[in-house]
Amino acid sequence: MIDLVAAILVFLAVGIIFLLTNLGLGKLIRPDRPSVAKGEIYECGEKPVGTAWIQFDLRFYVVALLFVIFDVEMAFFFPWAVVFGSANRAGDTSLPESERIAAANTIAPGTTTPPDLATMNLFAQFAFAEFLIFFAILLVGFAYLWRRGDLEWVRSLGGQAGAKPKVAV
Repeated sequence: MIDLVAAILVFLAVGIIFLLTNLGLGKLIRPDRPSVAKGEIYECGEKPVGTAWIQFDLRFYVVALLFVIFDVEMAFFFPWAVVFGSANRAGDTSLPESERIAAANTIAPGTTTPPDLATMNLFAQFAFAEFLIFFAILLVGFAYLWRRGDLEWVRSLGGQAGAKPKVAV
């Protein structure tokens, strides 16, 4: 255990030294010549109109956050799919023993004996149940956002409970 902690600390120390060295060299080498042109707004070659310090529409932020939240789930689906597929292949009696051992090695590296079929099938069922629970949690979050109206680009006041539109007098 001490070897693992030492390896992690050495890795972190080397990473921090590498980062600080590059930042220090960059500060020494790069030119520092501020100008008015560098401080201007850049809009894809278009001339800037107005100031950059304007109120940012919150809808852009909400849509970006929703994209990130629901896109990150793909990072969790890939390892799950690998484990689920390997468990199914390891528990498949129609495959040769060498392929079943290779599939079991994906889940538990160092496996040299054929996996127990009942254990692999139970593991695959557990992984599938785990996926259903994770997906159900995502669906609850999606339904909440849909019900709240965050998925609509333009939220109307009429669609919100208790909201009364402002009338200009």
